[in-house]
Amino acid sequence: MLRKRVIACLDVRDGRVVKGTRFVDLVDAGDPVALAARYAAEGADEIVYLDVAASPDGQATLLEVIRETASRVFIPLTVGGGVRSPEDMRAVLRAGADKVAVNTAAVRRPQLLTECARQFGRQCVVLAIDAKQTGAGRWEVYVNGGRERTGIDLISWATEGTERGAGEILLTSMDRDGTQEGFDIAQSRAVADTVTVPIIASGGAGRVEHFIKAVVEGGADAVLAASTFHRRQLEIGAVKAAMAAAGVPVREVA
Repeated sequence: MLRKRVIACLDVRDGRVVKGTRFVDLVDAGDPVALAARYAAEGADEIVYLDVAASPDGQATLLEVIRETASRVFIPLTVGGGVRSPEDMRAVLRAGADKVAVNTAAVRRPQLLTECARQFGRQCVVLAIDAKQTGAGRWEVYVNGGRERTGIDLISWATEGTERGAGEILLTSMDRDGTQEGFDIAQSRAVADTVTVPIIASGGAGRVEHFIKAVVEGGADAVLAASTFHRRQLEIGAVKAAMAAAGVPVREVA
């Protein structure tokens, strides 16, 4: 069985890490490069940077953060936010990212996924999806940092996105984001049962049991957290030790 990954997520705005609850009330959480280095040392399998501002003016700042991180951190780095074309993706990859996440731009123009997969390989293309529950077993996709409804069904979009070339899905529950109440197990299970690419569960981590449940019951291939790591409420090593004790295969922390 493939080892399950524990991923540290850093939401970046203007060169600083920020974190909020349900996509609002953002507060400063530190320097992205320093935090990424800390998480790598603690045993994180990957780092995800999400540019929550995604403004053209901030692109140069983000690229510099990526370059500095790539020179100091030697685990896979995924970067998302503001990527609207294959040219944007090329710039992020050249700066040092291993994978690039696309969200709003892919919803606006789904062909973007195909174009990027053809140029860089689908292993580089991560489809980031922010979704909110609308009923039993139903979720709607949101874009523009969770501020805009699309009317698009989560399962339909996940299916289309992977068919168009996405090699992985970063699935964030907007209902659980920052709450530390646990991942949306039904949501991740529904997507995992539909697509064949890896699923990263995001939104709601607060206790070690949440990570285990997301993998065992939710079908996630990786689990992602932000605030619970930023605030040192949980250590990555402790999370991985608990997962291993529960029979979940993980990479050992050196």
